[in-house]
Amino acid sequence: MRLGWLSVAAGAVTVWGMLAQPRATGGHPYVAMRDLAYAPRIGNAHRMDLYLPAEAAGPVPVVLWSAGSAWRADNGTTGGERVARALCARGYAVAAVAVRSSTQGRFPAQVHDGKAAVRWLRAHATRYGLDGARIAVMGNSSGGWLASMLGATAGVVGMEGDLGPTSVSSEVQAVVDLYGPTDFLSMDAHMPDGAIERLNALTGGTRGHDDAVSPESRLIGAEIQTVPERVAEADPCRWVRRGCPPWLILHGTDDPLVPFHQSRLLFDALSEAGVPATLYEMRGRVHEHDYLDETRDFTPRRVHHTGGGGTTGQAPATWTLVADFLDTALH
Repeated sequence: MRLGWLSVAAGAVTVWGMLAQPRATGGHPYVAMRDLAYAPRIGNAHRMDLYLPAEAAGPVPVVLWSAGSAWRADNGTTGGERVARALCARGYAVAAVAVRSSTQGRFPAQVHDGKAAVRWLRAHATRYGLDGARIAVMGNSSGGWLASMLGATAGVVGMEGDLGPTSVSSEVQAVVDLYGPTDFLSMDAHMPDGAIERLNALTGGTRGHDDAVSPESRLIGAEIQTVPERVAEADPCRWVRRGCPPWLILHGTDDPLVPFHQSRLLFDALSEAGVPATLYEMRGRVHEHDYLDETRDFTPRRVHHTGGGGTTGQAPATWTLVADFLDTALH
């Protein structure tokens, strides 16, 4: 089981001359500029790795990626190359972004960071050959939560912060959420059998997500059940409204860390608000998205659309699905 929840950052350095025609190296469909600062650095936080399509012909849309860590690490750039390999060949730039951990800043610091990164990309779009009018956000686990918070809170003053450029919008045009949490207070009630015990073994707690040492409590700064009003502020479902960008949600039904029910809550909120959204219910999959890399389709799935109804046997949940969704959402 791959835990995006506990991942570690890594990467080498490649630099693109700002005025030079980008050229791929090592057979990759991208060139990379690493360790850009979109706000004053705090540890590894506020760092960005920017991957640009090698064959760009004009301003390109951007996918902002931030990896999950249970908010325990400032390692959001992890996995950026994996995303770039898949999406740069389809004409997308990928910005892998590190936000603050829960030890570096309590909620909503992470949302402030994500919005600062979006604004930075928009403010520097001309310099890097980006299309500032077409920015999508994507992440897994706590990174998926961040993507959903950025998609749901456009125009919410208290979520903006004052980091980085402030004269441009932090609004995004599409969201890809890979098994992100939503309603922290209901997580334990929907965990698979035995999952709370496994979570306790990872965190050192005794009461699952409700424990004082849980990732959610550390993010909020208090045991979550004691501060429900504050926890509600961190639930993207609360902020969803008509006019939000389209969503693609993928979540394994056997996820032992973030129960599938969390994505169902988000999908239902989007449906009620009339927001275009698709939820892939990946049967038997856990806290991972390795299926995106699988060339053959072995995972049973049920696909839900906010337009109504559920279907089986639709397009495989691969990077092609993600790219096709972005093509439509960012047309």
